Amino acid sequence: MTAQPPFDTELVALLPRLRRFAHALCQNGTDADDLAQATVERALRSRAQWQPGTRLDSWLYRIMRNLWIDTVRSRGRREKFEAPEDAAEQVAEDPRDAIEAQLELNRMMAAMQRLPPGMRQIFVLHDIEGYKHDEIAAMLGIAQGTSKSQLHRVRMVLRKYLDA
Repeated sequence: MTAQPPFDTELVALLPRLRRFAHALCQNGTDADDLAQATVERALRSRAQWQPGTRLDSWLYRIMRNLWIDTVRSRGRREKFEAPEDAAEQVAEDPRDAIEAQLELNRMMAAMQRLPPGMRQIFVLHDIEGYKHDEIAAMLGIAQGTSKSQLHRVRMVLRKYLDA
């Protein structure tokens, strides 16, 4: 049996994935950074509640999701944000490929923004983060069949948005 990495090491390794999930939930870089930071702070404070041998990533995603839900509830209304424009200056041989990719990313982000939060998180966890339906079901506290059917609906809705 291989030894499990220490809590801190595994937490640091998960930071990029937590940041991506936070961005998918918040749709704003600044809010995503705040959510990721709050998640790490809560995890560190609640470290004793995590049970070694269980999946740290699932535990962290659940913390993040709960914090995000609390934030949305406290605002009293959902805010809509555009994806940040990161690459103001990119030097390349032929900028057309980068421009086309950015336009496609913008279309996808705009379509994702239109999704209800519950649908968006299923899509991000499965199609971007690569989790299986049973893992998503455990993270979100839903049935595995619900995860599958919601992902199917999300893809259909996204396709509709992108084709429009």
